[in-house]
Amino acid sequence: MASQKYYVVWEGTTPGVYATWAECKAQVDAYKDAKYKSYPSKAEAEKAYREGWKKHWGKSASSAGGSSHSRSTKKAPGSAGSTASREAIDYDSISVDVGTKGNPGPIEYRGVSTRTGEVIFERGPIPNGTNNLGEFLAIVHSLAYLKQKGSKMTVYSDSRTALKWVREKQVATTLARSESTREVWELVDRAVAWLKTNSYENRLLKWETQEWGEIKADYGRK
Repeated sequence: MASQKYYVVWEGTTPGVYATWAECKAQVDAYKDAKYKSYPSKAEAEKAYREGWKKHWGKSASSAGGSSHSRSTKKAPGSAGSTASREAIDYDSISVDVGTKGNPGPIEYRGVSTRTGEVIFERGPIPNGTNNLGEFLAIVHSLAYLKQKGSKMTVYSDSRTALKWVREKQVATTLARSESTREVWELVDRAVAWLKTNSYENRLLKWETQEWGEIKADYGRK
């Protein structure tokens, strides 16, 4: 069972401390440049809320206690799995996520504007797949979409596994090929073929959930 989290909303529809992601999400979904973050205890969340977002938001756990510096690790553009700067989120970007009902089970995925939460594309439900395959498809969908638009916009995903698969241009999954998984495998095979025949300059970055809260594309199925 997942441990209890508490969510601080410094800038949102109604700032405060919330005990569930659903409550937090309601405050930040339609709010431009919302600032929010999750904490493992209510006491930590309340303390962070009192101290304000400038001391905590966008900072790693080690620097949230008051240090004026935050760690920043950057890699070359286009390198899947790069770690985003803890200093700031690139809001002119696409964030992706997958919604599942069982793993494996029916999946759907979408890409949204990191700034506004506006849905840019979505696919599903796909009858039978896995969380990581859905994330992989969402990332490649983003790349194909942005290439078509001639855009070098950043793409965020909270799945290290899917980012690794994109970098390696192959998936490593135990999901068997069968009639029930035919649709997801057709999409995965097409995505792998796209990666092997196309180049891109977009940054693919890991969304740092612990520092920034849930990714904007999150389906809220916790």
